Amino acid sequence: MARVSIVTDSASDLAPETAAAAGITVVPLVVRFGDEEYEAGTELSADAFWEKMLAPGAPLPTTAAASAGTFKEAYDRLFDEGADAIVCVTVGSKLSATHKSATIARDMLPDRDIEVVDSANASMGIGILALMAAEMAAAGSDAATIAATLRSRVPDLDLYVALDTLEYLRRGGRISGARAAVGEILSVKPIIAIRDGEVVQAERVRTRSKARARVVELFTERPVERIALLSGPGSEVEALRADVMRKLPDLDPARILVETVGPSIGPHVGPGFAGGIVLRRH
Repeated sequence: MARVSIVTDSASDLAPETAAAAGITVVPLVVRFGDEEYEAGTELSADAFWEKMLAPGAPLPTTAAASAGTFKEAYDRLFDEGADAIVCVTVGSKLSATHKSATIARDMLPDRDIEVVDSANASMGIGILALMAAEMAAAGSDAATIAATLRSRVPDLDLYVALDTLEYLRRGGRISGARAAVGEILSVKPIIAIRDGEVVQAERVRTRSKARARVVELFTERPVERIALLSGPGSEVEALRADVMRKLPDLDPARILVETVGPSIGPHVGPGFAGGIVLRRH
């Protein structure tokens, strides 16, 4: 049986222990605080990132894509360790050049069996696919089958996150300044989603409590296969998890993951968010 190794990037927000338990290799994006540069997840943990970001007077962090060289190093190491094939699941290609880097690295190894899957998503939208890939690899599926299955499931992913402000997305260039300004003027809590691989403002809700309630409604409006809730400063994730479990009493609690937003995604959402990613029943 061919051994298939799974690779993803740190924009997946998979905690190191979650990735390690599933046998997933995580390639780090880069996060910068002024002149200081760190590899996300390896040189700067999620907790350390938030501590640094929320420190008084801290510069706004920025992110940069993982390099093709970093992906190639990961691919080479896995093949040296005995992998016969690799499936790499990346952050959406419209959101980061990381997908292009993973593809360039694949093309640098033309004689190797490497599948690169564009998640068209972010955070645990990538992470859910990577975990599915690891489960399929452990069950004996080959790389082509795993990649085809993941690509078929991309449309089943729904990300909904209520934000305190659109300002962080504006500064990161993910939405226009005009759109962010409208949200600030109206003092609304925007709910973002990902549509066709791009961040959009799905709805605007007046209060924080109503925003969280609306996120739960959006999560549960169609049958759910698994769900990943996002944790971070002010996220009230345990209350969100309780709300979801009340609405989905038949969903196995093991299918409700909680992961902390880390250095690759945190700069774009800021603190005080509430949300996650749902994989709809296929």
